[in-house]
Amino acid sequence: MTTVIEAAKNGEALEIVSRTAEIEGVDVAILRSGLADGTIVIPANNTHDIRRPIAIGRDMTIKINANIGSSEDLESAEAELEKLQVAVSHGAHTVMDLSTGPQWKSILARIMKLSPVPIGTVPLYQVFGGAMREGRDVSDVSEEEIFSAVEDHCRMGVDYLTLHCGVTKRALSLLKKQGRKLGIVSRGGSLLAEWMEKRGKENPLYEHFDRLIEILHEYDVTFSLGDGLRPGCLADASDQAQIEELISLGELQKLSHDAGVQVMIEGPGHVQMDKIAENIRIQKSLCNNAPFYVLGPIVTDIAPGYDHITSAIGGALAAWYGADFLCYVTPAEHLRLPDADDVKTGVIAARIAAHAADIARGIKGAMEPDNLMAEARNNFNWDAQYELAMDPLTARKERDEALPSDSDVCSMCGHLCALKTSKRAFEKDQEK
Repeated sequence: MTTVIEAAKNGEALEIVSRTAEIEGVDVAILRSGLADGTIVIPANNTHDIRRPIAIGRDMTIKINANIGSSEDLESAEAELEKLQVAVSHGAHTVMDLSTGPQWKSILARIMKLSPVPIGTVPLYQVFGGAMREGRDVSDVSEEEIFSAVEDHCRMGVDYLTLHCGVTKRALSLLKKQGRKLGIVSRGGSLLAEWMEKRGKENPLYEHFDRLIEILHEYDVTFSLGDGLRPGCLADASDQAQIEELISLGELQKLSHDAGVQVMIEGPGHVQMDKIAENIRIQKSLCNNAPFYVLGPIVTDIAPGYDHITSAIGGALAAWYGADFLCYVTPAEHLRLPDADDVKTGVIAARIAAHAADIARGIKGAMEPDNLMAEARNNFNWDAQYELAMDPLTARKERDEALPSDSDVCSMCGHLCALKTSKRAFEKDQEK
């Protein structure tokens, strides 16, 4: 079956590409060109009828992903479906189901059925998590089980898979030699590292990458080449292991794209503000300008409970410097499994970062809502302000709790409203 890349290289656009161009409001030729050169991806399993497909990459608006998923300690399908609804209704462009408990398959099936947006997963969670529930050691998992898990997720209709293919023996040797304050913080990366160390073997996802390509090609599933060695604290940012992994991901990106399979690259993690630009530049250079999917980045380690803010700061800068896809971070990060309220807060924070970057990058039409908001405020049109707000319900609630709904000002300035004062100050000039 022809993939979107293969069609694009032949000057053609599959139906999913034409439909995505219409939704994105861009010429189909732009998407076709970006798919052909690997700078744009459209995560869309060819067995999954996505109602709201998206394009991620060069000259596109910044997209937002929301991670949901239950753990073995706290597993509830209903809770995850609520998180899905909250994430999508508040503007998430994709959702990743990171469920790790025994009911993961039924939860994913229900999410796939209900979600209007592309869905991503991490198959390693299920294969290693299942083995450990059976009392088996991580090293007892066979290579065949790993590849079977990947194919299982593709058959279920998943649109993009995070696969930690760059956790190599060389990268681990550099990590051990240099040392880290916080080790490996990626679940998938740490599980692979344990498997590799105990078996004394290379990462099967790297060693047999051609097999992964064959599986994903059949379903036209997008590779999200995961950063299994991403820094989990500022002190570990941009170390040898992280950069070595990125070098490997760049090599694998080319192999995959040449074979007609879409690829995006995942990035850090925890990064100092002054190192974000360099991280983006290195990634784009090493990975052939493939779309960059950043997990934050979080710019300080000491704000648990507020990491939606630390990541929004980093995400805005990363997107401004060239990242294409932001993974939200919730207030629960580093503390617990997020609930529906955390999901909402995380999505809104990431959307603020993405929108700010879209304006700075000069994306056509990005600033139009801001201009309309200025007009609504100047005219004291509160209904229009609520409608334009990223979170209309919260905006209305905050104001209505302080003043009667028929008031034309807010409680900050009241009768000293600066806008009313400035209108009086210049009313003679306006009359003239």
